[in-house]
Amino acid sequence: MQKAGAFFLIALLGIGGGFLFAQEEEAPDDVYPEETPGEDVPIESDWGDYMPALYSAGDQTFTISLGVIFPTIFTDKSGLITHNITPVGGTGFLGYSYFLDSHFSLGGEIGGMFIATLAKNTLFIIPIGLKVGYQFILGRFELPLGITIGFAPQRYLEKGYFGFFLKPIVGGFFRFNPDWSFGINTAWWWVPQWPKESEKYINGNFIDITLSARYHF
Repeated sequence: MQKAGAFFLIALLGIGGGFLFAQEEEAPDDVYPEETPGEDVPIESDWGDYMPALYSAGDQTFTISLGVIFPTIFTDKSGLITHNITPVGGTGFLGYSYFLDSHFSLGGEIGGMFIATLAKNTLFIIPIGLKVGYQFILGRFELPLGITIGFAPQRYLEKGYFGFFLKPIVGGFFRFNPDWSFGINTAWWWVPQWPKESEKYINGNFIDITLSARYHF
């Protein structure tokens, strides 16, 4: 009778040990959670934590623009004058902006333009200047305003001139992703010539339209 009781006790301990071992082999729920039917799998967005309505101090942009330029009004001391420049030329520029806060920026531009005369000669202007900007933002649409002030070396035939220029700018951009935005700009160029011979004093005015790509970093 004692032998039967001991055998029963050993068998009972063996079954209990196997049960405990099986329990240890089961994965805890917090390691392999069950998927809930119909639950969406989270997808990481290319935008990350970017908020298109906000800029911050230290944000920077690099811009490349290409387009066309048109002559408009030319004046001298006597008033309006006619000019012999053809109706359209080409222009392009590179620009850099550094944001002081979510709207204001400082930067610079270097560019160029060419436009032919009716006599088939070509006027070249290379403006280099500092730019001050302010940008309005509506969702992923951005409306930058700016003004560039600097100097504009000019060349026509064998004649050269180094003078002042002023260029107000307005643009519209769509923020394609956190790194790039694309848009269009238009600007008014005031390019005066103030040579020593006062009778040759002249104000040249142009307007341009350019397509632009901006890289944000």
